Amino acid sequence: MPRIVFTVSNDLQTDQRMIRICSTLAAQGYDVLLVGVCFKDSGPIPDRSFQQHRLLLKHKAGKRFYIGLNRQLYAFLFDMAAKTNNEQAALCAIDLDTILPVWLVTKRFPHLRRVYDAHEYFTEMTEVIRRPWIKAAWRALEKMVLPSFPMGYTVNETLADLFFKQYGHRYAVIRNLPVLVRNEDSIQKIPDLPTKFIVYQGAVNEGRAFEHLIPAMRDVPVPLLILGDGNYMRQAKELVNKHNMSGKVIFAGRLNPETLATITPQALLGLTLFTDKGHNQFHSLANRFFDYIMAGIPQVCADYPEYRKVNEQWEIASMCADISPEGISGSINKLLADPVLYEFKRKNCLKARLALNWETESKKLISFWNQVFEDNTAQ
Repeated sequence: MPRIVFTVSNDLQTDQRMIRICSTLAAQGYDVLLVGVCFKDSGPIPDRSFQQHRLLLKHKAGKRFYIGLNRQLYAFLFDMAAKTNNEQAALCAIDLDTILPVWLVTKRFPHLRRVYDAHEYFTEMTEVIRRPWIKAAWRALEKMVLPSFPMGYTVNETLADLFFKQYGHRYAVIRNLPVLVRNEDSIQKIPDLPTKFIVYQGAVNEGRAFEHLIPAMRDVPVPLLILGDGNYMRQAKELVNKHNMSGKVIFAGRLNPETLATITPQALLGLTLFTDKGHNQFHSLANRFFDYIMAGIPQVCADYPEYRKVNEQWEIASMCADISPEGISGSINKLLADPVLYEFKRKNCLKARLALNWETESKKLISFWNQVFEDNTAQ
């Protein structure tokens, strides 16, 4: 069977997007391997319907992390390619931080198809653009390798258009939609949760507007539960202490997908917020945006183009044009204080999720990968 190897820079435990993608393709008969990383304190990963492999790294962030990741990933992929002559095989780099080993190995073994999954507009991420020399390095890599990746997909039409303008490749659009949930009555109640709360689900990274959200919670009558971890966690906790919000902002850490699917539907509403520094945030279409819809809860969302398009069709969110403490708290409180508006958006979520789900979107993924192995010009 055709073999697909996906490469990511996380530890595979909570990557819902890749779990969905790999499970779907494995169910179609593809031989799927997901390669990620682990550290000495990483927990075990559950058995899944596809193969998983983790590279043990010493460093969790920074230059040494990326050097270690790229060295080990190249060695692993090279060794794997040297041991097989499967003409029906592809390497797929998930974002720019794993693309170099994929590019080098597929150049050395031309029978391997190469694919790019642009989950992020990597060179426009906040943590990249605030450091000019780092951005310059990633941008140079992008310019060097992306012309050699004609086959790929991204998360929305805006990013697909940007890649086409820059590199001449028309990437497919495959959105990060969750698996359809039909019955909330089966969701198990968790007694330790606050009676009423709002939720942020996802990476606690730069650009997610925590510097505005945390002080905004002073004027919101219910606590905020943050479900995730990331490169802004230390600063986020410092902001909580600075604003004396320890009882109002609760960090639950990184949770597995099954636990998220139990907690999020019990929230009053969700939050999808970004600062507008860089194209990656402004033109994003985040997983959590659709996760809240699937959970059947309204949300307060940054009023950016791709989110606005979906909301104009389904009216599931209150759009926040003012990403400031006052703007965020005002949007949250307006939605919580208007039971008619709240119920209208909640019911719209239940309607929208019948269309915005992985069962529908996965057909595009299957079609894309079938085409990859039918197309002899994929290199």
